[in-house]
Amino acid sequence: MKKAFIQLHIAVFLAGFTGILGKLITLNEGLLVWYRLLIASVTLWIIFFFQKKEKKVSLNDALKIFGIGAVAALHWVTFYGSIKYSNVSVALVCFSSVGFFTSIFEPLFFRTKIDKIEVLLGLLTIMGIYFIFHFDPSYKTGIIIGLISAWLGAIFPIMNKMILKKVSSSNVTMYEFTGGFIFLSILLPFYLKLFPTEYIFPNGRDWLWLLVLGWACTVLAINLSMSALRKISAFTVNLTYNLEPVYGILLAFVVLGENKYLNTGFYIGFAIIIITIIVHMLLLRKKSKHPS
Repeated sequence: MKKAFIQLHIAVFLAGFTGILGKLITLNEGLLVWYRLLIASVTLWIIFFFQKKEKKVSLNDALKIFGIGAVAALHWVTFYGSIKYSNVSVALVCFSSVGFFTSIFEPLFFRTKIDKIEVLLGLLTIMGIYFIFHFDPSYKTGIIIGLISAWLGAIFPIMNKMILKKVSSSNVTMYEFTGGFIFLSILLPFYLKLFPTEYIFPNGRDWLWLLVLGWACTVLAINLSMSALRKISAFTVNLTYNLEPVYGILLAFVVLGENKYLNTGFYIGFAIIIITIIVHMLLLRKKSKHPS
């Protein structure tokens, strides 16, 4: 369990960079995610080829994983769309609602009773992130897209939890990225027609940030979080990922100079998030010692 939490927090820290990279890369959200998945899927297939790992997955499971990859791809497109239509802070604030959505969706998927404490903790986390940033009405579009992203972001880890019972995390990751890439490749011509862009090919600087995004913040981070998901619940993963907005906003302060968001509300929100996570960890520890 301890190793799983360490892996999860490393993954969250790496995920904190993704919002910054979304702002630094000049491509639109659809192309950005397409290149991200291209780099990640090619990298994984090369690694698997040289390591000669077993890649055989049944057709039924492969199709399911491809479907999860499509959901993940849409989550990323909407996340970066939220950044492009607003800013890093707005997108990250909206991302905080993932915990709330998960506390409702996970019991529905696994046909278990909704945990009122988990719902409350999810709501408290949203309140904590709300203190970090005071929404501006001009960011309405970015907020709506961000909430759609959070909804999608709550679904695909739960779907991963289900498929990981039958398929290894490394195989799931590889097929998921490949499925997401194929899905976006089919969707992209229609997407670009609806949302035309001046830049289709990355420049030199974009390639640098795309490689960081594809290798460190995608391949490594997703593998770490999937390994953690084998030991802890999807809700715990998503709740811990509420640190991502905190890391992201801190990085935005350092890299993008968004220090105007680091007011009293930031520290109040940060304290609420930390307290919420600590309380949840203590409850998990108590539950593991005294299972019902």
